[in-house]
Amino acid sequence: MAAQDSEAIKMTVTAVSADHPEVWQLICPPEYIFDRPAFDEALSDVIKNAATPTDIRKAAVSLLREAQASGRARIAEGFASEPFEAHRLTRSYTYLTDQLVNAALVVATDILHPKPNPTASEHLAVIAVGGYGRGEMAPFSDVDLLFLTPYKITAWAESVIESMLYILWDLKLKVGHSSRTIKDCIRLGAQDFTIQTAMLEHRFLAGDMALAQTFAARLRTELFAGSGKEFIEAKLAEREARHIKYGQRYVVEPNVKEGKGGLRDLQSLFWIAKHIHGVNDAADLVGLGVFSAEEFEQFKQAENFLWAVRSHLHLQAGRATEQLTFDMQVQVAKAMGYQDTKGRREVEIFMQEFFLHATEVGDLTRIFLTKLEADHVKAEPLLERIFRRRPKVKRGYVVVNNRIAVENEAAFLSDKLNLLRLFEEALRTGMLIHPDAMRLVKANLDMIDEDMRTTPEARRIFFDLLLKHGNPERALRRMNELGVLSAFIPEFEPIVAMMQFNMYHSYTVDEHIIQCIKNLSQIERGKLEEDLPVASSILKEGVDRKVLYTALLLHDIGKGRPEDHSILGAQMARKIAPRLGLGKADTDTVEWLVRYHLLMSDMAQKRDIADPRTVRDFAKAVQTVKRLDLLCVLTVCDIRGVGPNTWNNWKAVLIRALYRQTRRALDTGLEELNRENRGAEAKRALRDVLSDWPRKDLQVETGRHYDPYWQGLHVTAHKVFAQMLRDIGDDEIRIDLHPDEDRDATRACFVMSDHPGIFARLAGALALVGANVVDARSYTTKDGLVTDAFWIQDADGNPYDATRLPRLRKMIERTLMGEVVTTEAIKSRDKVKKRERAFKVPTHITFDNEGSEIYTIIEVDTRDRPGLLHDLARTLAESNVYIANAVIATYGEQVVDTFYVKDMFGLKYYSASKQRNLERRLRAAIEQGVERAES
Repeated sequence: MAAQDSEAIKMTVTAVSADHPEVWQLICPPEYIFDRPAFDEALSDVIKNAATPTDIRKAAVSLLREAQASGRARIAEGFASEPFEAHRLTRSYTYLTDQLVNAALVVATDILHPKPNPTASEHLAVIAVGGYGRGEMAPFSDVDLLFLTPYKITAWAESVIESMLYILWDLKLKVGHSSRTIKDCIRLGAQDFTIQTAMLEHRFLAGDMALAQTFAARLRTELFAGSGKEFIEAKLAEREARHIKYGQRYVVEPNVKEGKGGLRDLQSLFWIAKHIHGVNDAADLVGLGVFSAEEFEQFKQAENFLWAVRSHLHLQAGRATEQLTFDMQVQVAKAMGYQDTKGRREVEIFMQEFFLHATEVGDLTRIFLTKLEADHVKAEPLLERIFRRRPKVKRGYVVVNNRIAVENEAAFLSDKLNLLRLFEEALRTGMLIHPDAMRLVKANLDMIDEDMRTTPEARRIFFDLLLKHGNPERALRRMNELGVLSAFIPEFEPIVAMMQFNMYHSYTVDEHIIQCIKNLSQIERGKLEEDLPVASSILKEGVDRKVLYTALLLHDIGKGRPEDHSILGAQMARKIAPRLGLGKADTDTVEWLVRYHLLMSDMAQKRDIADPRTVRDFAKAVQTVKRLDLLCVLTVCDIRGVGPNTWNNWKAVLIRALYRQTRRALDTGLEELNRENRGAEAKRALRDVLSDWPRKDLQVETGRHYDPYWQGLHVTAHKVFAQMLRDIGDDEIRIDLHPDEDRDATRACFVMSDHPGIFARLAGALALVGANVVDARSYTTKDGLVTDAFWIQDADGNPYDATRLPRLRKMIERTLMGEVVTTEAIKSRDKVKKRERAFKVPTHITFDNEGSEIYTIIEVDTRDRPGLLHDLARTLAESNVYIANAVIATYGEQVVDTFYVKDMFGLKYYSASKQRNLERRLRAAIEQGVERAES
């Protein structure tokens, strides 16, 4: 494009929509989008040579397609240079569509089906409805048209409409259309609020203007008048259904159009306002007292931002799509000009702004709906109609439409502490806060200063909100949305609406913390006793609740910086806790809990807790039962607060086992944690469950295994292996698959002759059937057999259904028998999904010779994919590394595979050169696998 053209695009230009008086601002000059004189001239030339109506239509489509492509390219260029100019963009696409529709109508009426002297019934008005009628179109929005006729449709009108539609369809426009009389429209609109909503935003495009004006007048008097209450209830019911379907405001892959806090919520507000007040512009709501000028500015900013996001999403995807999937988030963030900062990716900064705008939309919705209640247009909530008894409120508060409101604003603001007391009163009474009171608080956040934060009464109110009323989640969420939480704890502000760009966390950081607090409150109230017996018993025995709630509130406060968030968070907690009124001892405990809030989770999920050294090291780090109790409850709440499906029986078993073993060690002394004690207990347990076996057979079984076997497996697995090993043939392979429902996994046991690489072959076989390995243990007997136990889950993180086990067994057998070559067969299955390719997971490989008495622990932290464990195990086998067991911890797209290994002589890998060589080979295997998975 020429330099002068580029300059012209940056100008604020206006255009008149075809045959419509409204003046619109466009992203570039209107003639750049569609040069109507040039099109008319070209059309006139080509139809001279067209012999048939089909030739005329083809020629017209060819010209329109060329003009359409050029116009779309110019709009996209203008938007790329001004990526936040959403309003002008949506008007530009509407303008282009108007020109295409009008051109199609001209071809149909003037050239293909001319009617010089139409009868009274041979008139037609083309009306834009819905979003197109509103003049807001994303790049791939639907084109909704109403063909309006005065009477029953005639053969001429039918021919015109058909020709128009064929032209528009040939242009690949997604056209929604209906052909109706005014009477039809009024009848159908009264029956269906979706149709009524579409017609609420109609806009005349072309044809018979008098017919269109009659249509508009009759809609006002015959359809829209008097149906306000029913219309509002229908729109609110639609909104509720949408939120249930598309998820809450903080889901990590939000739907920009239909999700909570999305564009449809803003549009619903405007539809209701237009229906009740007859406004044509959202700005009119300020004059009507619905929004303040500042709130209307928030409305405009949120609307513009969401439209910008939706439009970039369409352009990047090349189609109509409304969900901000992970891969699209990265592309949209780049298109909108976001850039990486220290500690945060551009996509995280973009998504934080998205969630902040979604929160604003929620606030505006609350304000608007409450105004409707005040005007008695919207019905009271059902529960409030049923339960009429209302709690008595304290002095200074009143109940307005079943919400707690401020009686006198000046009196309320005369005491800074009232900004906190309002939330306490709301929790005490169980009532919602009136939006007018919320507005008052939000407008006076500057009153929450250092002096107010450190007063004993402010501290008392804050901790009562957390500890006293039994529903701290509700208070914290409302305080967070209004900015009170960040004002009271300023260090909280950076994590508000902060997205963590990964597949593990389902919520923003602030919402994750609130979910954690919610879980803690539920455990305290006995609601999760069956699911969480250990955490429930700890809280029943009694802990320092103030310390625990404070630590949970602050545990992720250091996120979003380049430093380790646990270390930074602990430093911040040391300053925040005294400000909240905690003494030195309690501050020390809070600081320790924040610093080590991942320790128990890491030990349980990334280490072999059957190894006595693991428990001993963990006990030394924790030091006291008090800290162990607090850390255990915090860990459970933290994992459960990550997402709705993050906590499962597998994690529960690991956390419980680590807690109980550590508690026992702290109570009775660390010296009891030794392999000899565990081995003797395991053999005794096996003799008890195999009491019907001959003594000689029992002696063979208990004597054939090395010590690690007895310490690493539960007696149920020992029993299975004993039965599988009994009378096994020289070349026989035995497999036992058993759903282990207590651990949410299927236990797969294998017995066969030992040979190099068998662990890798088993891992490959399981990968081929789509099984996710969560734990694996490999032991060699003294008589040359291998006993391997894998715990596996299906793609949904569940144990395999019993009906699927025969097929699973058959595939594993084929692989072990050599009928399937794993390294080749796995290539087609070892793929990373497109939406998951945007994640960056750096590879870290560490060697630990202190964490186990007899093994070197190799920890590989990298990007997860189906064939990873097989690749790593094969690489280790080719390097003559003996794998004793593997522990697999998955965090969304990230996985930590931990291997307990020895060299071929049974020794640890102490040599730095050997470690470097192994790391180099493992990294090469990972890189080759990634290249294959993304090809």
